Amino acid sequence: MTKKALDDMGQKVKISGVGSTGSGRDLASVMVGADVVKNEITAHAVAALNFIPDVKTILEIGGQDSKIILIRNNVISDFAMNTVCAAGTGSFLDRQAARLGIPIEEFGKKALNSKTKVRIAGRCAVFAESDMIHKQQLGYSQEDIINGLCEALVRNYLNNLAKGKEILSPVVFQGGVAANVGIKKAFENALNCEIYVPEHYNVMGALGAALLAKKEVENTGKTNFLGFEIADSNFKVSGFECDHCPNVCEVVGIYKDDELSARWGDKCGKWKDLNVQYSF
Repeated sequence: MTKKALDDMGQKVKISGVGSTGSGRDLASVMVGADVVKNEITAHAVAALNFIPDVKTILEIGGQDSKIILIRNNVISDFAMNTVCAAGTGSFLDRQAARLGIPIEEFGKKALNSKTKVRIAGRCAVFAESDMIHKQQLGYSQEDIINGLCEALVRNYLNNLAKGKEILSPVVFQGGVAANVGIKKAFENALNCEIYVPEHYNVMGALGAALLAKKEVENTGKTNFLGFEIADSNFKVSGFECDHCPNVCEVVGIYKDDELSARWGDKCGKWKDLNVQYSF
């Protein structure tokens, strides 16, 4: 976003509070001045409960990872995340859509037109892609292969993330992959229940963080937001491995205009004191 756009936004929009979540939440919180910093599990659950108060199960698949969250009595009772394998994530589906020459917006719709069952190996991104190529060579249609891929990714999700977990309705599907109607249909077939996709499925984590920030600001009466002028600042990230104990923590620091603003990553907490200097 350009500085002019930020200036225009600053004149039109009043920021009442800021929340940060996701894998970069610590970095973002320092840069913008967040009022709350929450993990993705909490943020997604808060948003789902706000829009679907009786939700029992949250299926979330984003660009880089996937997760399942179980809600009982309006609180998180269990969850699991997969950040190891790319299979089933949005980035993997984007890559397969590009390889097949299909716009990602049309990818899931193709699966709904499948006429023949095709089983694709879905436990690994590499094996899945290899199996898709093999099925193409055997002459299966794109529709059948894409549907087979959707079923494989859902099967992998349920056999790994959801293994041993009781999935109860209402089931809410969140994250960017929720736009894929082929994946949604595969979940419905596998779970034998309706899957609800919220209107703002792709930003539910952000909405959850915003709701938490709203509550925090209502309690404190002020916000830590640093203002749109942060666009004029220069930020730099630097890190080091601390060898002061066997943990060998990777400590990350963020500098605003060459001044150290925050550090994190240490288990003991000593580096959160910005006055402590590291000697190499």
